[in-house]
Amino acid sequence: MRANMKVARSAASDRAADRCDIPCFKGQLVRRLRAALPDDDTLEDARVLFGALADRHRLKLLHALQGGHELCVCDIAHVLGTSVSTASHHLRKLRDLNILKYRNDGKMAYYSLRDPFAAQLVTLALRRTPT
Repeated sequence: MRANMKVARSAASDRAADRCDIPCFKGQLVRRLRAALPDDDTLEDARVLFGALADRHRLKLLHALQGGHELCVCDIAHVLGTSVSTASHHLRKLRDLNILKYRNDGKMAYYSLRDPFAAQLVTLALRRTPT
């Protein structure tokens, strides 16, 4: 029982440490920064995009398609070094988010970039040298 009370007190003191009771010294700057924040819909779109990019296969996929290439699912599977099923899963995710476009030609399914922004973001991230 005592251990639980200590844990509860510790958690309460941790929450209190996260709160700032100091008055805002740079009120004008804070108001300007808050006014410049994107709206919730824009932030949600960015969160979804970063979620889509949070996978090694999808990063490779976007990197491969950034040159304006159109590839069939089986070629993409070979580029990724995965099964066709795994490639299809990642392609569908990016297509559902309107990052990729899709076209059918008989039994073949081809993918290319609809919006190059995601691929450009991947390229920039891969060029970045960690500090």
